[in-house]
Amino acid sequence: MTEDMFKSGEGELIQNLFGSRDENIRRLEEMTGTTISLREGNIIVEGGSEGRVDACKEVLSHLMQMVKTGERITPAIVQYAMGLQKRGELDQLSGLFTEVVAKTFRGKPIRCKTVGQKAYIDAIRTHTLTFSVGPAGTGKTYLAMAMAVTALRNKEIERIVMTRPAVEAGEKLGFLPGDLNQKVDPYLRPLYDAMFEMLGSETCQRLQERGVIEVAPLAYMRGRTLSNAFIILDEAQNTTREQMKMFLTRIGFGSKVIVTGDPSQVDLPYGKTSGLDEAVHVLEGVKDIAICPLTHQDVVRHELVQAIVKAYDDHASRMKEKKSYGKEK
Repeated sequence: MTEDMFKSGEGELIQNLFGSRDENIRRLEEMTGTTISLREGNIIVEGGSEGRVDACKEVLSHLMQMVKTGERITPAIVQYAMGLQKRGELDQLSGLFTEVVAKTFRGKPIRCKTVGQKAYIDAIRTHTLTFSVGPAGTGKTYLAMAMAVTALRNKEIERIVMTRPAVEAGEKLGFLPGDLNQKVDPYLRPLYDAMFEMLGSETCQRLQERGVIEVAPLAYMRGRTLSNAFIILDEAQNTTREQMKMFLTRIGFGSKVIVTGDPSQVDLPYGKTSGLDEAVHVLEGVKDIAICPLTHQDVVRHELVQAIVKAYDDHASRMKEKKSYGKEK
């Protein structure tokens, strides 16, 4: 069975679709058991069962729609699209790329890349407090910053407040050299990286000097009320239950709050309960609070990161089953 997919006039788009050294098409061939070729400017799908060919054609059609929006196709996106097709959810793919969440200071559009990310963005828009819980590489911090900068540009808020528990290095802030910003900067580097991409380093510096952008360790949130602000608590899995409760009670009128964290990367001392884990369970179902779980399927970094996250998740599931089996015996 064969099928002409696209015409020769779309040669540049087809090149983007195929990817460097045809890496995207090779991935799709592997996953569908088909052969994809380009003849006289037309894409031909051959081989395999009729169902596999139809699945391949359906994925190609949706990927081409993405290419036409200017999105760069990667093997990871191809794999994600194929997963959606198998679950009968492929129609959701094109909707991800019709909306621009924000733009970098160079004008590059930022769009959601997975269904989970789209649900995360929608939750931020419709809730005062949003928890984003998931593994590394799912865009939790990056998208939170994109939404914060968009809100600031639209004058929906007056300032951006970024905070993070400083526990990873095993050092007390007081023993680190420099002033407050210099002490905290290493812990907040992921937030800074995202902020610089959105606004540019010079603009960020000016806004910090004016107090429009504030960076502070979590301990410095105590006793404050944060109104008309977009507040981001990053790496929240490393908060204690007391720190989390303290932070959540800082919310003032006109503010948006995003709490991000990865429960699989807790650096708290042994026996300490993660404030993020407790908050997600305690606050589930509370009005105006959204809890957005992200999984390995939402990882948008190198495809190897997705494989690593999935392997660790599978290992954790097996260990949990073993423990449960041991208790039953």
